[in-house]
Amino acid sequence: MSKTVVILGGSIAGLHVAHALLKKQIKDTKVILVSKNSHFYWNLASVRAIIPGQITDEQLFQPLQTALSRYPAESWELVIGSASKADFGAKTVEITLPDNTTRALPYHQLVLATGARSSSPDTPWKSPGTYEETLASLHDTAARVTNAQHIVVAGAGSTGIEVAGELGYEYGKTKEIILLCSGDKVAGGSSLADAAANELKKLNVTIKYGAHVQETRPGTGDAQGKTEVVFTGGETLATDLYLPTTGLIPNTEYIPSQFLGPGEVARPVLVDEFLRVPETEEVWACGDIVSKPRAGFFITQKQAISVAKNVEAALAGLKPTVAKGPPMDILACAVGRERGVGRINNTIKMPSFMVWAAKGRTLALPMVKTYIDGSVA
Repeated sequence: MSKTVVILGGSIAGLHVAHALLKKQIKDTKVILVSKNSHFYWNLASVRAIIPGQITDEQLFQPLQTALSRYPAESWELVIGSASKADFGAKTVEITLPDNTTRALPYHQLVLATGARSSSPDTPWKSPGTYEETLASLHDTAARVTNAQHIVVAGAGSTGIEVAGELGYEYGKTKEIILLCSGDKVAGGSSLADAAANELKKLNVTIKYGAHVQETRPGTGDAQGKTEVVFTGGETLATDLYLPTTGLIPNTEYIPSQFLGPGEVARPVLVDEFLRVPETEEVWACGDIVSKPRAGFFITQKQAISVAKNVEAALAGLKPTVAKGPPMDILACAVGRERGVGRINNTIKMPSFMVWAAKGRTLALPMVKTYIDGSVA
């Protein structure tokens, strides 16, 4: 009897797992990749793509069809749509298609890799929807960056640091760039905080500490046409462009609530040491939908490798193996196009030139090719 592996999500985690399984050419097995975006999106470079003229659309986006078409046609299917309901008992997933009709996909093995979205849906740091919607978000943000003379970046985590760094590198001498930090140190106070703040200062980025945003609203009076940022203490700041980078929300709304972590909104899917969803035998998860130990590229890569191996083992009737994470916890932030900051295991500081060479120079854009030709897996 033929078996079906359904993979929900066509980004870094999902496409990696698809390649790993399809390259094995497992007998009588079909892989169905479901993605709301018809293109693979290298969102890691979105922080630089908002600077006009730096990165082309083709560098950021490649068709998923191209990635899968190297395998025998009978071994895979690409479904463009979004998961709207999962029934782990019945082993089916309901997919909402672009025309708003639905399709039920039965599965023998299911991989949850639908990632996470930004809490601010109009930003391009994560794909906000379809290929067309994501492309429009990038282009619109780049146009607003060009026209703005005063830009506020909210959130001083890794994305906020990189966005502010790119803006400061390009416009630090001609535009006012302000980074809002809710605490007294950027990067959550980690060991790279002081280095990141110093690098941003060199790029003429102003960091406003203790800045808790209560709301934003259209400006009035002298601030007509601007955005007013309202802080919890009542202070307001008018800006031409407000770019929030805070908050990731796992895309888990289609998953029954008993399989999700606590919380009201940002509820990641629960997994065991095998990256299997507890109380199931054939449902696995990897990437930002898990957010364990945190969301991150290297973590996602390792999780995808483990999930692919465990799905292959399950198809053969073998037991799963414990998932392995990266050998070291690495966090690296590009700060502009020539510098960067990073740390290893929160104790070892990475030299700026090392971060630049490994990440800041290209934001890993050459890796897009590996996800399209399958060599990543």
